[in-house]
Amino acid sequence: MNVELVTREDLRRLEDLLKEIKQIIQPGQSQPKKWLKSSEVRKMLNISPGTLQNLRINGTLRFTKMGSIMYYKLEDINKVLEENGQ
Repeated sequence: MNVELVTREDLRRLEDLLKEIKQIIQPGQSQPKKWLKSSEVRKMLNISPGTLQNLRINGTLRFTKMGSIMYYKLEDINKVLEENGQ
């Protein structure tokens, strides 16, 4: 008999996946975030942490730091994408 346990982490991942699926299926029903964390920006732009750091350093992408967390405005990210023709 093979027994597999479901952990809280498994349930959290499932919840995150369901939220993403819901946003894809019903994009008009949820408001997009105004501020994104570094990990969300990297995922959105498909870039590495080093590339995101370079964008901050050279002033291409503005950010706000609160404590140890950096936040980026979604409108600034969209502006950078538009300016670079993507």
